[in-house]
Amino acid sequence: MIMEKKSVKILSAKQISIQNPLCEEWMENPLNYSEDYVRAVDPDFKQFISAGDARRMGKLLKRALATSLSALQEGGIENPDAIITGTGFGSIENTELFLDALVREGEQLLKPTQFMQSTHNTASSLIGIHTHCHGYNSTYSQKGFSFDSALYDAWMQFRIGRIASALVGSHDEMSPVFSGFVRKAGHVKEGEICSEAAVSVLMAESGDNAYCTLDGVKLLDSPSEDTLKQVLADMTAGGIDAVMTGKSGNAENDSWYGFLDAMLPGIPQLRYKPLFGVNFSSSATGFYASACCLKKGGVPAVLSASGKAKECCKGILVVNVVEGRHYSFALLKPVCGR
Repeated sequence: MIMEKKSVKILSAKQISIQNPLCEEWMENPLNYSEDYVRAVDPDFKQFISAGDARRMGKLLKRALATSLSALQEGGIENPDAIITGTGFGSIENTELFLDALVREGEQLLKPTQFMQSTHNTASSLIGIHTHCHGYNSTYSQKGFSFDSALYDAWMQFRIGRIASALVGSHDEMSPVFSGFVRKAGHVKEGEICSEAAVSVLMAESGDNAYCTLDGVKLLDSPSEDTLKQVLADMTAGGIDAVMTGKSGNAENDSWYGFLDAMLPGIPQLRYKPLFGVNFSSSATGFYASACCLKKGGVPAVLSASGKAKECCKGILVVNVVEGRHYSFALLKPVCGR
């Protein structure tokens, strides 16, 4: 099987998060929070989902469908060749409802809909049904590395020539009860905002008015220092404007990105988690924010640790580190001629 060296165009990217949904208003007028737990700001779902269907869907499914349909509409592709989704824990609220009924009713009179919608691959399946996309459909559930795995799968499918377009997304909700669990387990740390996110990105080999191009994706597990140096050298050989990091303001989490200071000295480091919070789809919001920066041709001050805006003409390396062990790198480049 031949692996072609190619770049893939990002035709559109949409988010529903703790910022205003389905737009890039956060770049100039971000919403700021002092709370340690914030739910997503939802759009009017009526423009995407009928009232009858909406009554049967949980929040995660409605958000996944809204971002997906919005991304497909902007990108001009009705039926992508592949739908690849990441989610840390799937539909938590439906899971809670089902388990609560299980305890309360003793396995009697349980609602099958809550169980069916609680499974992790429900979002990807629902998107496939609504878009009449009967091609490759896959879901990755690897906590904070879920989107990274979905993105890498899409990248490999493009490289071996199996697909010409893909809708890649990551969707996670955070109920009040579950937010307490993840904070106790250390997935969300002191000083971080526990949040929700749904992100959908449309990619294709060709297309007009693309945000940027995806030029490479790399995943590593417990890499040596030499391996990290080599990967960073390879991916930044053509030059980059900035590194999009998962730094959140928590000392333990931020220490995982310390290798960037030594290996990419002088390259500005950006932060998206203070804006979008922390959840199992956080890396998807970082990828989305990077694509938006390249679309606009600059990094807004709200993403910069220095508080200064920056022009963007070479590219952004998106870096995600999970639990200090799992590393992902995605290289985004501006579209030629933009």
